[in-house]
Formats: sequence, C-alpha cells, structure tokens
Amino acid sequence: MRRVRSIAVAGAALAGLVLGAGGWTARAQEASATPDSGAAKSSAELGRPSKSVRGKLESVDESLNGIIMRSDEGKRMAWKFDRSVIGELAKFKPGDAMIVIYRQISRNEKRVTAVAFPGSAEKPTYVNMTGYRILMRSGPAVKGACGDPTAEPIAENMIPNGGMVEALEACWCCAADGETCTPGNRTGNGMAILTGCFK
Repeated sequence: MRRVRSIAVAGAALAGLVLGAGGWTARAQEASATPDSGAAKSSAELGRPSKSVRGKLESVDESLNGIIMRSDEGKRMAWKFDRSVIGELAKFKPGDAMIVIYRQISRNEKRVTAVAFPGSAEKPTYVNMTGYRILMRSGPAVKGACGDPTAEPIAENMIPNGGMVEALEACWCCAADGETCTPGNRTGNGMAILTGCFK
C-alpha cells in the first residue's frame, strides 16, 4: 500500500533557496588533505551502498562553503557543500551531534545524501536542499533492519526544493522526481538536510 501526498514549501526562510547544478555533490577529506576534483555521477556510483559517520560539529565556514566535524573516533573531517546548504548548516552550533550519510565514490571523494542533527527536532524532519524536486519514501523496518524492498506500507511524499517533511516510519530514502528507491536509512528524531538523492 502506498500513500502519496504533496508537501508545500515550509517557511519563508526556505522558500527562495535554490542550488546550482552540482548541488548534490559534497566531498570530505581529512582536514589537512588537499581536495580532489569532482567526478560525474554514474550508474556504478548510484549502486554503491550508503555509509555514515557520526560525530560533533566543530565549525561552519560560510566564506569557504565548508564545515569541520570531529568523528566519534576522533578523526577531524572537512566537508564542502553549496552555499545554500551551508546556510542551513550554519543554524547549528559547534558541539552539536551530527551524522553525515554518504556514498564512497573514490578514495578521497564521498557523495552526501544528508547531514542530520539528532535531537534537534521532536520528530524526524527532512529539508530538501538538493536543488530539485524529490520523492521521499518511508516505511517500516523488517526484523529490525531497513532496506528490505518488500517492506509495507510505504509512504511517499513529493518535496519541492526548499520544502520539508516529517517521516514517522522507521526507514527512509529519497530519489529524484521520476525515480524510486528502497528505504534503507534509519529515521531518528532531529533535523536532516538532504543534499543529494540516489536510487
């Protein structure tokens, strides 16, 4: 069973934000490393499994469109985003717990799906900052795990760029308008900034 509903743009603060064509791309490296050049999205990249890193926000540098986080393992990591994404991330404070969900594309490049801040909202809340309209799908866990393509029921929400939605089911994913995905990420109370969606 599927439930589909359209989500209006939430709040004047989000209404005018539009990303450039490369808005879904972010790179991470150790803070002392030299950034590598961007790579085009390919079908092989889209099939890579999602990973995540947990830690705390250290700083947001709006002039360089980047953030620094310290992972729970003590690794200092730098992430670069488009300016409008940085504008959303700058609303959080140093020391805030955070999770970056990404796909490893090459040794030095990660493509980010979302940056989440656990506990920053009472319900799982997702802000679409991808630069395009997306489909948000959410559904139950199966045997305690996300990612089962047979899980039902599935809720579907179309979210315009700059819009937001709450996902109350256990698992979620997002895809570009006209595509689909299997909910493979665990939801959690807090705000998540969506920066790119994959099949």
